[in-house]
Amino acid sequence: MAPSVQPSSSPLRTSEGDEKYANVKWEELGFSLIPTDCMYVAKCRQGESFTEGKIVPYGDISISPCCPILNYGQGLFEGLKAYRTEDDRILIFRPHENALRMQDGAERLCMSSPSVEFFVEAVKQTVLANKKWVPPPGKGALYIRPLLIGSGAILGVAPAPEYTFLIYASPVGDYHKASSGLNLKVDHKSHRAHSGGTGGVKSCTNYSPVVKSLVEAKSSGFSDVLFLDAATGRNIEEASACNIFIVKGNIVSTPPTSGTILPGITRKSISELARDIGYQVQERDVSVDELLEADEVFCTGTAVVVKAVETVTFHDKKVKYRTGEEALSKKLHSMLTSIQTGLVEDTKGWMVDIDPCQC
Repeated sequence: MAPSVQPSSSPLRTSEGDEKYANVKWEELGFSLIPTDCMYVAKCRQGESFTEGKIVPYGDISISPCCPILNYGQGLFEGLKAYRTEDDRILIFRPHENALRMQDGAERLCMSSPSVEFFVEAVKQTVLANKKWVPPPGKGALYIRPLLIGSGAILGVAPAPEYTFLIYASPVGDYHKASSGLNLKVDHKSHRAHSGGTGGVKSCTNYSPVVKSLVEAKSSGFSDVLFLDAATGRNIEEASACNIFIVKGNIVSTPPTSGTILPGITRKSISELARDIGYQVQERDVSVDELLEADEVFCTGTAVVVKAVETVTFHDKKVKYRTGEEALSKKLHSMLTSIQTGLVEDTKGWMVDIDPCQC
């Protein structure tokens, strides 16, 4: 059943309701929170299904200090984007894939999860309620953050008695401002995930453990950290919040999603686009030695989209890669964003159009 959207109990800036755009300096957008008008909230009991949700004013939520999300990290999140086209349509990129990934994560964490239909409709309603926050064409995107959290109070380690599904949004620009490319540091001491853990789902618990490595790397002038596998310490896995690819000749390689790497939706899309233009794409173990010998390296993710890597540093060795107009990453970025922003026909069926009658 699709979520029924109820009117909120308080006005949502009705004095600005007729404005096409919010009061935002679109040229200055980065990747930081700009609160929008509304968010979406739904709740269900353990073992039941999400059947009803509502749009409410964006703001703080009340939650028990004894809930599993706070005590045991029982929570998942997703990230996806909505774009405004030149003809003023609003398009959402592959929300069905996010819904399926959340279901996979919910199964791993013993959580009740929204159906694909419920998830997608809730995302559409959130975007529609915040449509003036969708940036003008070419100025950025509306980042959409669905959360599924164990919100019911329970003292022992067990599935929560109640779950909250919440979606908020924020207009965003580039995740990394560097124009030439990323400078990655390979972390050979700490690991992001291990076999049998939750590295393959978008669990909230995956992210705080990488913060120390990321802060240390950024304090030394790096853009991000690249982690190695915990089993051998020889194969690359992913960065703090994005997947990685290497290019050697006509072969594009990326580590496999075998339980320790997040199955990125942008990663999946870029693999398909690379195959479309004649590249051989391999999902396989990629050693750090192969990384250092690659012609080109790039990262993918909802936030970073497709971003070239300019350098990688491993111990005392620093390697520089191909970037700029001749790089494959540049071509793939153009191909993907042209689909996302409606500049070319979406022959993949990736984009979901917000009903113009509703806008």
